[in-house]
Amino acid sequence: MTRVLIVEDDGAIVKALSDYLAGEGFLCLTANGQERAIKLFSENEIDIVLLDIALGDGSGFVVCSAIKGMRDIPVIFLTASGDEHSVVAGLELGADDYIAKPFRPRELVSRMRTVLRRYGKAQQTFEMGGVRVDIEKAAVTKNGEEVFLSALEYRLLLALINNRGRTLTRAQLLAYIWDAGGDFVNDNTLTVYIKRLRDKLEDDPRDPIIIKTVRSMGYRLGE
Repeated sequence: MTRVLIVEDDGAIVKALSDYLAGEGFLCLTANGQERAIKLFSENEIDIVLLDIALGDGSGFVVCSAIKGMRDIPVIFLTASGDEHSVVAGLELGADDYIAKPFRPRELVSRMRTVLRRYGKAQQTFEMGGVRVDIEKAAVTKNGEEVFLSALEYRLLLALINNRGRTLTRAQLLAYIWDAGGDFVNDNTLTVYIKRLRDKLEDDPRDPIIIKTVRSMGYRLGE
C-alpha cells in the first residue's frame, strides 16, 4: 500500500483529503507543522509527500529541503499561492509538481500516480486467482490467456484494485465508472457489468473468489 504524508495545518482539509485518499487505497500519515512533518518522515517509510507551502510553525520549503536531503521521493506542493515565485521556488528545491487550492481530489490523485510512476513506486501489476492485471499496459490475463474487457469493465476492475481491502458501495462504484468516462451508468447496469466481469475472471462465477459480494453493502476484492 502506498504511504502518503500529508503536511497541512488546516484540519478540515487534512480530514477530507485523508478520507478521500484512504478510499483510493493510500495509507495516510498527517502532520500539521514543519517539525512534526520532518520527524514523521524520518521515522516512517513514506512513498510520497503532499506539502502545504504555508505552515503555522514554518515553511513547506524547509520541509521539502529536509525531506529531499534524507531521501529522494516525490513531493507535491499544495498551495493557495498562485504567484510564480512560490511555484518556481518549490520546483527549484526539488518538488515534483504543485497543485493550487482549491483542487479536485480526482485530479490530485491522478497527478500523484503520475509522479509515483516516474519514481517507479506505483503498483504496476495485480494478481489474484490466476488473473493478472498489468496496469501500465492496461492488459488482463487469466492463466496466461488474454482476457478482453470493455472500457467500463476495465474501469470497474481498476476501482476495486485501487481500493483493495475495502468494501465499495454500489454508489461509490457507480461514481468511479461514471466519472471516468462520462457514460450514463445506472444501478441495473452495474449489476450487469459485475456479472460480466465475474464470467470473464472467475473460475466459478456463481462462487466468486475475486469479486466478492458484501451483503447489503457492495463489493470488494477477495482476500
